[in-house]
Amino acid sequence: MYASLLRENLPRVRDAIAEAALAAGRDPSEVTLVAVTKGHPPEAVSAALDAGLTDLGENRVEELEGKVARFRGAKVRWHMVGHVQGRKAARAAEVAQLIHSVDSERLAERIARSADESQRSVDVLFQVNTSGEQAKYGFSPAQAKERIPELAALSGLNARGLMTMAPLTEDEATLRLTFGRLRELSNDVRERFPTFGCELSMGMTNDLRFAVAEGSTMVRIGTALFGARG
Repeated sequence: MYASLLRENLPRVRDAIAEAALAAGRDPSEVTLVAVTKGHPPEAVSAALDAGLTDLGENRVEELEGKVARFRGAKVRWHMVGHVQGRKAARAAEVAQLIHSVDSERLAERIARSADESQRSVDVLFQVNTSGEQAKYGFSPAQAKERIPELAALSGLNARGLMTMAPLTEDEATLRLTFGRLRELSNDVRERFPTFGCELSMGMTNDLRFAVAEGSTMVRIGTALFGARG
């Protein structure tokens, strides 16, 4: 089932990314496709790996742990793209190669402490709520400007960039404003903290073309690849 879905869907997604990138004067290779397998069984992961997808994302720590264990040894970079509860910070840091959703000072500090205790470092993105929606996690843009450069300097963290989530809307102006704010914030942070990473994780199935147009370097795609979750 998943193999046939990917044979049909993966070329479409890659074409959409390439079209959006070229229209914005960008090289499509600048955009990493993170295939989000959340809510799908291990068969989806197997099909993704067989299709050549090596960046896979999960929303829940427990599901990520299970799939990492199941596919230990496979050539895959695991992304934690969902909210991480503080008490699960150490577990997320143990299994994810990149945590996209560092959405608070407390979480950043817990991940850093866990990394220090195990004498390693963890790649992270700081989540910013650029849409202003109360239901979304993340630093406000004002908080991000003030605090993220300081948090990025914590021992144990490798600050690779920023992440945001757009509103559920088809309005182009709203989406581009949400993504454009993150790009501008990234430029501001990197001016003051030169070693801060330039990754911008933004864009999902419904809005990837606008995210890529505004500078996304990682799009998180689930439904367009694997269909609706069961």
